[in-house]
Amino acid sequence: MVGLIGSGIQASLTPAMHEQEGRAQGLDYSYGLIDLDVLGVGIEALPELLQQAERGGFRGLNITYPCKQAVIQHLDELDAEATLIGAVNTVVFRGNRRIGHNTDWFGFAQSFRHEFGDVPREHVVLLGAGGAGAAVAHALLKSGVRQLTVVDTLPERATSLAAELGARFADTRVDALLRVEETSDIDGIVNATPVGMAKLPGLPIGANLVVPSSWVADVIYFPRETELLQLARARGCRTMSGAGMAVHQAAEAFHLFTGRIADAERMHRVFESAI
Repeated sequence: MVGLIGSGIQASLTPAMHEQEGRAQGLDYSYGLIDLDVLGVGIEALPELLQQAERGGFRGLNITYPCKQAVIQHLDELDAEATLIGAVNTVVFRGNRRIGHNTDWFGFAQSFRHEFGDVPREHVVLLGAGGAGAAVAHALLKSGVRQLTVVDTLPERATSLAAELGARFADTRVDALLRVEETSDIDGIVNATPVGMAKLPGLPIGANLVVPSSWVADVIYFPRETELLQLARARGCRTMSGAGMAVHQAAEAFHLFTGRIADAERMHRVFESAI
């Protein structure tokens, strides 16, 4: 038994990917949704929800918006990447310990390598400095981005993440902005905010800033093509949805939960069928 804690997660395709991969590997595998919205609670309920899952015999939990950073204080241990990123999307219950991992960065890095391996990456703008943004920023810098501009509506959050990244990746330039004014020197834009999700439609950036010379990626996969990606594609930009990230992070989480290597291609087929 595993599950997912987050807000507004009823449309998640993660359960289908995990359960069908479990069956394919001969496991009795169930994946439940613990939706804060359905329960009518906020992140203050995290301690109780973690305890209930642990006592109920869960092997672990995936963690999504808005809990990826808040969950850390309720864990006993973090792996190296989760420690660096400061966000957790996978918790494994082992013995009497709760161990936090981050598979989001791996999922984005794998998707980026497969779909955007040849794109220019001198200067990239990242929208969102929350848990997903921190993971994507880590992946982008490990993927060779030379300059990263972090944009967030909460300036202190963008500034904090930029400072952490600048210290971690000393040979790169990382800065923070409240908003993007122009894109003349920007190679790519990545949306790591919830703006564009089915429950929060819209654009996370001004439409005038989406120009043909930039590539555009989104971590959202439902809807498969957000308003941002629709606009970017219409303007001739190369685009990448959150589908690949969702599949690869799920495959890595499956490995953490079960100790078995997931077949990412098989999980991708399940994802495509479900969506």
